[in-house]
Amino acid sequence: MTLKLKDPVSVKISNLTKIYPSSGKQIAAVDNVTVDITPGEFVTLLGPSGCGKTTILRMVAGFEVPSSGDIFIGDARVNAITPDKRDTAMVFQSYALFPHLNVFDNISYGLKLRKIPMDTIKKEVMEILDLVGLTGLEKRQPNQLSGGQQQRVALARALIMKPSVLLFDEPLSNLDAKLRISMRHEIRRIQKEFGITSLYVTHDQAEAMSMSDRVIIMKGGILQQVGTPEDIYLHPNNRFVADFIGLANLIPVQMIACSDGKATIQIAEAQLEVPMARTCKATSGEVSLVIRPETVTLGATGQIKGIVEHSVFMGAYQDYLIKIGNDINLQVVDYNPAAKQIFHAGDTVGINLDQNLLQLVDQ
Repeated sequence: MTLKLKDPVSVKISNLTKIYPSSGKQIAAVDNVTVDITPGEFVTLLGPSGCGKTTILRMVAGFEVPSSGDIFIGDARVNAITPDKRDTAMVFQSYALFPHLNVFDNISYGLKLRKIPMDTIKKEVMEILDLVGLTGLEKRQPNQLSGGQQQRVALARALIMKPSVLLFDEPLSNLDAKLRISMRHEIRRIQKEFGITSLYVTHDQAEAMSMSDRVIIMKGGILQQVGTPEDIYLHPNNRFVADFIGLANLIPVQMIACSDGKATIQIAEAQLEVPMARTCKATSGEVSLVIRPETVTLGATGQIKGIVEHSVFMGAYQDYLIKIGNDINLQVVDYNPAAKQIFHAGDTVGINLDQNLLQLVDQ
């Protein structure tokens, strides 16, 4: 490939805050967020609507001015730098293609503004078209393209400007489910090939988990957790993260004792020693036990006894709802049911929990 981007740079967000006036009050859309993104890293801002993720992205792009805090791209503090001088490029949810320009002219638009020689433009556009899988479509108008093809044009238009940082604002939300899956793999492949530092915004957990080196979980403008997809899924900091990411049983249990980051708990007739979340402050009393449905093993015997309330065959897995005692409902997902014993409503089952895959969080 002759089309080369700059060396990857870091992005540092330090004590970033954005306050908006609302009905005579000051509302913090982003509240004192600090994150360091390493050169070439793909980091996703994830959270429900209104959590502040898009506001952070817009502040990095320069479309919003921080109320306080700092943004660094490489070694440069960019708070006062206009968007066109920040060396970033944005891929938008709506594609933002020029409807009157064909694919070639959409992609080359920025290069023409920079007065790049036409021979160079043609060479680089054809190379980027090949990279994003659009070779042969350079003369088509946007309305002659599928949604996935339009998003590839938008990505190509951003990449051809050779930005230091690539920003994504929910770029796949307008695509159908199957196309979203293929496009998230395409975006990640291209990002890895270029090695470009990327900040991605989505409310889709599957996108965040499958594409990211690290994920930033936001709620109400406040950063909840930063970590790899595996770390966030298996070691959530709090109830919100545990409940927001994937499926989770949040079971109230009694903590009997704790030391060295582990606690002894009572659940039904069993006592278990389980890890505590880094942010868990409880030392006794009631806490929440995080049990992922797929980490439970069912059998004739187990640490805990339960009664099957529902048993539904879902093809690749069997979906169970197990009643433990009078108060606990446990969802269990058992993969490859064809190779295992199937339990039915009314059956008594043994429940086996891998203590290393459990997590305690504050109630």
